[in-house]
Amino acid sequence: MSQNSGKPLVSDDGKNSATIVCSFCPSVILRPKSAKYVVKEDGLSIPQMVTTKKGEETKFESDSVKDFWLVSDMYDFENVGFCNTVDSWKYLACADCEIGPIGAHKIQTKEFLLSVERTMQKTAD
Repeated sequence: MSQNSGKPLVSDDGKNSATIVCSFCPSVILRPKSAKYVVKEDGLSIPQMVTTKKGEETKFESDSVKDFWLVSDMYDFENVGFCNTVDSWKYLACADCEIGPIGAHKIQTKEFLLSVERTMQKTAD
């Protein structure tokens, strides 16, 4: 099996053509054909996966993420956990290693956005 990060592998219908896995452990997050590739031109601000600590203060910095796998039903996920809620967004993490956030869930619209750059695609050789 090979792993691909960077440009997403998208089928003709705009869905993921490979299995989506965690970047830090072998956990499967999504099976093929379970999410649509979308680009959010304005980007979505998601906290970085690493925090910095200055003395007693922990600093959370964010990245503007644009490329996502759009999941419309939480039951399409194989392994995903939910962590902190900020405003109307609940952040997603790997359910096995608990590293994240790897995406976000918009509570009002039931929209799940999984970051392409914070996950990997696994293809069969």
